Amino acid sequence: MLQQTTVQAVIPYYKEWLKIFPDIKSLARAPLQKVLRAWQGLGYYQRAKNLHRASKIIVNHYSGRIPQNYEELRRLPGFGDYTTAAVLSFAFDKRYPVLDANIRRVLMRLAGLQDEAHTKNDKFLLEFLIPYLPQKNVGLFNQGLMELGALVCKAKNPLCLLCPIPSFCKAYKEGLQEVIPRPRKRNYQKIEAVVGILRNNQKYLIQKRPSSGLLADLWEFPGGKRKDGETLEEALRREIKEELGAEVRKEKFLIKVRHAYTQFQVTLYAYECFLKGEPKLKKNVHRWVTLKALRRYPFASGSAKIIDFLEKMEQAEKRQA
Repeated sequence: MLQQTTVQAVIPYYKEWLKIFPDIKSLARAPLQKVLRAWQGLGYYQRAKNLHRASKIIVNHYSGRIPQNYEELRRLPGFGDYTTAAVLSFAFDKRYPVLDANIRRVLMRLAGLQDEAHTKNDKFLLEFLIPYLPQKNVGLFNQGLMELGALVCKAKNPLCLLCPIPSFCKAYKEGLQEVIPRPRKRNYQKIEAVVGILRNNQKYLIQKRPSSGLLADLWEFPGGKRKDGETLEEALRREIKEELGAEVRKEKFLIKVRHAYTQFQVTLYAYECFLKGEPKLKKNVHRWVTLKALRRYPFASGSAKIIDFLEKMEQAEKRQA
């Protein structure tokens, strides 16, 4: 969970996760959709799928016990160098260095490395760090470096006067702590998308995304990206026609939401749709689901915001009835 997510954001998800999956066996037995639903809001859903796959391997091949060998652990789904070293040092006090975003920034400042905080520098940083690793309590040492980066050696406005090791810091001595590391350039692709909200007997139509690609295995409302030159309404009618084989008779704008994931910034426009005739639904793709039951399905954060709006809309309709 801490890959690409802050501790503060993770804590409530972690506590709820342990209630649902208190051990590896319960996670391994759970259906994927339950795992993805528990992960909803953390993003980067491939992490949850890898965790689920790894739990099955640990239960089936290691009797439910996490392997303590680096090569065996590294072969598990989702276990890169960072996660493998973190598990071995935190759980088993194995002498492995950990490089996360916070530690990477601390080491770059200590070494005076003027560059972006990029994995291309990891070999150099590991060689710089390894001589300082203690023989025991390596997990505490690694966690201490993480906390130093998170609380003191921050990305912006580092608190150098509170740092316990300023005499070891080349950036501090040379007055470069504000410019190391250099900021990374992020190029987000902006997307506008439309979705259709179809209601039938107090149920909503949702569809499952493919099992590969972006947001794999999550659920969504029918719709898609607006093409250049299209109005939002034209894009909505085209997408509904392509996905459901039906014409939109009338549409009503409901809400606009924004969310970001990986390299995309998405503006999502939701319309209530009324169709001409019946939609052509696929058995394993489409479902009619009550508003309450929608909460049991894993959605991307943009769709989850739309569900929040639908709940408020239904409550308002009941008050007016």
